[in-house]
Amino acid sequence: MRIDQLVPAFHRGDAIGDEAAFLREFFRSRGHSSEVYRLTCDRELEAESEDVAAFPAPGPSDIVILHFALPSPLSQVFSRLRCRKVLVSHNVTAAEFFHGYSDEMVRLAQLGREELRALAPVADVGLADSPFNARELAAFGCRQTHVFPLFIDLARYEKPYDRFTHSLFRDERTNILFVGRIAPNKKIEDLIRVVFYYKKYISPLVRLIIVGKTSALPRYYCSLVKLADDFYLRPEELVFTGHVSDEEMFSFYRAADVFVSLSEHEGFCLPLIESMIFELPVVAFNATAVPDTLGGAGILVNAKNPARLAELVDIVARDRAVRDKIVSGQRSRLKRFMAEGREPFLLELIERWSRESPGKAKA
Repeated sequence: MRIDQLVPAFHRGDAIGDEAAFLREFFRSRGHSSEVYRLTCDRELEAESEDVAAFPAPGPSDIVILHFALPSPLSQVFSRLRCRKVLVSHNVTAAEFFHGYSDEMVRLAQLGREELRALAPVADVGLADSPFNARELAAFGCRQTHVFPLFIDLARYEKPYDRFTHSLFRDERTNILFVGRIAPNKKIEDLIRVVFYYKKYISPLVRLIIVGKTSALPRYYCSLVKLADDFYLRPEELVFTGHVSDEEMFSFYRAADVFVSLSEHEGFCLPLIESMIFELPVVAFNATAVPDTLGGAGILVNAKNPARLAELVDIVARDRAVRDKIVSGQRSRLKRFMAEGREPFLLELIERWSRESPGKAKA
């Protein structure tokens, strides 16, 4: 049995790329032929994947897995296949977040949502890395929908961190960290308002560190810079790092006092799990997949009052007893998350389809 995967982009360190690589090695370890076919990839991964132009037509008993995160020609390829089909949804950000910042992103988000809605009914099985994404697939008409935990390579986070970067940011300031794309759904403007209140009413020794690419949506990024200027936040109080290496990112996690996310749309939010790995306490807004990912750990907030959030951040950052309790809960959640079975589910699915004729998979 062939079990192949289609991915729009194959990148090392990317959630989709890492999961595709993990699944391929798992399938091969079970004696199945398995390849990853992509539209684009990192140059160093060209030998580890195949261009989609080389994708051979599968047989009726073969399995093809499509990782969906954005509209692409792979959607039509997947729809036309005559084999067992698995759709893995990595979520599409709602288009309304991009209004006023990028007409192109509005178009892509709308098209992505339309493609996901069209793909869901043609898949035999839909997999989602959070209950939030699974509910969306079911609402779009997917016949079988399952939560399939995101693969996380813990060995990646054992790599050395950049000690120089770490030393630069371990000073007297309270470091508030956010990691993610500089995109409107992340609501970074709300983080800036919290930092402004913190600086004015709690302590001037505060720093907001935003780790993520600043070039994707220039208009949104410029609006954040203007807001910071309006609030008289200096460069040492608001740091946009841009894209960084793993070693630098790990330094920021280690240097931070608290991770804060006020994002209003997340399909999973990997930085929440990364914060648990680095034993960094989390404060996050209760929206979309965030409560699923936290699983009772961290602190969920239901409102965005800058004053209350700033006071809460200060308590979490400075009160050792509170911090230890939060980290202890996050440590337990991380253990539960890593113990969630991926392999048993995959084995059961493959074994069931091996016993069935291809026609029965459609029932």
